[in-house]
Amino acid sequence: MSQLIDRRLNGKHKNAVNRQRFLRRYRSQIKRAVSDAVAGRNITDMDKGEEVSIPARDISEPVFGHGTGGRRERVYPGNRDYTAGDRIDRPPSGDGKGSGASRNEGGQDDFTFSISQAEFLDFFFEDLALPDLVKTQLARITEHKPVRAGHTPSGVPTNIDVIRSLRGAQARRTAIGGPLRRRLRQLEAELAELSGTDDDVQQRRTALEAEAADLERRLARIPFIDTFDLRYRNHVPQPKPATQAVMFCLMDVSGSMDAARKDIAKRFFILLYLFLSRNYERIEVVFIRHHTTAMEVDEHDFFYARETGGTVVSSALELTHDIIRRRYPTADWNIYVAQASDGDNWDDDSPLCRKLLTDKLMPCVQYYAYVEIGADTPQNLWREYARVQAAHSHFAMQRIKTAQDIYGVFRELFSRKQAA
Repeated sequence: MSQLIDRRLNGKHKNAVNRQRFLRRYRSQIKRAVSDAVAGRNITDMDKGEEVSIPARDISEPVFGHGTGGRRERVYPGNRDYTAGDRIDRPPSGDGKGSGASRNEGGQDDFTFSISQAEFLDFFFEDLALPDLVKTQLARITEHKPVRAGHTPSGVPTNIDVIRSLRGAQARRTAIGGPLRRRLRQLEAELAELSGTDDDVQQRRTALEAEAADLERRLARIPFIDTFDLRYRNHVPQPKPATQAVMFCLMDVSGSMDAARKDIAKRFFILLYLFLSRNYERIEVVFIRHHTTAMEVDEHDFFYARETGGTVVSSALELTHDIIRRRYPTADWNIYVAQASDGDNWDDDSPLCRKLLTDKLMPCVQYYAYVEIGADTPQNLWREYARVQAAHSHFAMQRIKTAQDIYGVFRELFSRKQAA
């Protein structure tokens, strides 16, 4: 019989086993909180954690208690109002003594806790029916670790290289003291050759001994190690190729695009952003909404503004090409375009959209993905886009009906075969 003991270290004040049990028990409440967070969060903030609140009544634990009936005798200290046999009325709810209580109903506190980035992404990917391997790849956190890059003459004491510093000190002592030692050896040789007791010899010996003593003092003053000798290990971030991409989000905001369709479009855009952020160092997002006219807006207006009237898709394509030409030169940027629509468009505008894509946009972009949301039958725009797809391998199109279809569509749009 084998027994496995998990000895992995937990975070401070955390227990991994109990935390996973807690997440499994309150999965429905957490998923609801994550869905609310997705609706109110920016696309670029999807890789952060979240504060989740659960009503206290949902986390109550079963307890044992005395049932009704029976005979009990209790002593209540400080009782001056009641005697044995008196009936005590139940206090009315909302008497002002409870936290958050009103006059007619009792108060109820919420239990709030934080889920990490990885846990938040797991719950988000679960709604998209992502396989575990894809979840791991998209939820991966890229870390930039420092690498050794030689030595530097300044730094913190913890990075000091003792061997390198001593080697430099030895070289300095050798370079400074070398001429002195050679002269000292010459003097010692001359003293050894002197012989005799006459005055000239004694004066010469005295002068040589004084010079030798001076050289020895000078050698002794050479420090064993100096601040100039200190060398510190230098660390620099690992150099990586600077890659940058821009993601254009195009969406129809006419009256036919209701809130449910916009929510599906937002989830698709989020998945595309997470996919690109794992492949590029810098990502910029441009939001273009359109009905009869197109305009560049922020993310809030992109998803929550709603217009009435018809749909002219060519206006969004024209604006996209103009922004690319002015701000994102193709030599410096990898350009991706994702368009979401219900497929409704003016009949005479769809051929113009095909012409704009073929002549202007497709030569500029790395990939163009079009998703048609909620349409039961292909619309005129779909038929024109099918002709573009036949002529360009980096143009892809799919249809989405529910949120569960998003990953399947995403996988078809960005499969290795089509991306190649």
